[in-house]
Amino acid sequence: MSTLIEKSEAYVQDLLTEELPSTCLYHNLTHTKRVFKSTKEIIDGSGLNGEESEILLLSALFHDVGYIAGGEGHEAKSIEIAASFLKEHGASDHLIAEVGKCIMATKFDAVPETELEKIIRDADASHFAKDYFQEASEFLRLEWKMQGCADYSKRKWLEENIDLLQNKHQYLSKYAKEHWTPKKEENLKLMIQESETLAAEKALQKKKDGKKLKEKMKAVDPEKAIQSVFRVTLRNHIKLSDIADTKANILLSVNAIIISIALSNLIPKLDNPSNAYLIVPTIIFCFFTVVSIVLSVLATRPNVTTGKFTKEDVENKKVNLLFFGNFHQMSLPEYDWAMNEMLNDKQYIYSSLTKDLYFLGLVLQKKYKILRLTYSIFMSGIIISVAAFVISFILSGTPDA
Repeated sequence: MSTLIEKSEAYVQDLLTEELPSTCLYHNLTHTKRVFKSTKEIIDGSGLNGEESEILLLSALFHDVGYIAGGEGHEAKSIEIAASFLKEHGASDHLIAEVGKCIMATKFDAVPETELEKIIRDADASHFAKDYFQEASEFLRLEWKMQGCADYSKRKWLEENIDLLQNKHQYLSKYAKEHWTPKKEENLKLMIQESETLAAEKALQKKKDGKKLKEKMKAVDPEKAIQSVFRVTLRNHIKLSDIADTKANILLSVNAIIISIALSNLIPKLDNPSNAYLIVPTIIFCFFTVVSIVLSVLATRPNVTTGKFTKEDVENKKVNLLFFGNFHQMSLPEYDWAMNEMLNDKQYIYSSLTKDLYFLGLVLQKKYKILRLTYSIFMSGIIISVAAFVISFILSGTPDA
């Protein structure tokens, strides 16, 4: 080994030991030594001359020293550090340039062209074909996580490595193809088996979770489910009733305003004989307006019930004690007794809730039926009234024959 390589090895060791950030769990002195050893392995099996061997070994030593300044663009920084050291120790410009080319060939997206570039590229990826591949790969995952580059789960990282070795990476030099590819394929096979095992475990766990969920659902108190049904349905009925009342109030207000304007502005003009043609349209207009008002009132008018029940009604479960209209005429002791009777009978409670929902539904059906009729009459009245006014106006302007 040349004196320049020995000096470079000592320099790189000191540099990486003293200045490399602690977050470099993979790109550190251990990785550099492994690449250096792998490079020597290829050199010994490839019959390269002394100058080519020196270029490769120097490239292996300096290829990652740029990490002392961060991972971004570390290849360029490595070339700068290598050139400065080699020039200081009398290396030729040709040697420095060739080392720089080899270092740049280790960049992930670089395409090696010369045999030396292919060899250093293979040496940098030699861990794919080593027994320590899993360990080195995990250190790289943790390094990226600590440096904020990427945060892969172990399962996702396994999938990425399988894709890398299976679809993206291949050894380029003759020696690596012959001696490292079989071990790389073995490592790939082990990862695929591990991935399949994890997938099977995940599927099994999913099945277990689904079974637990079903058992949990079975263990849910059916009483709560029944109560939820009544609660949700009752809330929906009340909301629909509010909507119906709001629509009826809107119609009532609009028609009240219309008839007020008609009474104050239009009807006083009918005393004048010249405005006689407005009588019929005005009557039509007022008729539809009044009908709309009456129907709007009917849609919101509450029904009055007797508010009384007998002891027999309670005992026979005929009265719904949840609706105020069935008990507002009763005394407090009578109602208290009746409620206690109902609360002691679960079936009576559900029966009362069912009746409450049923009769609320009947009230809603009546409200919406009247509302639909009211909107239809209001719309028709507006159209007919406007048509009547237009026709009357036209006929009033026609000269006598």
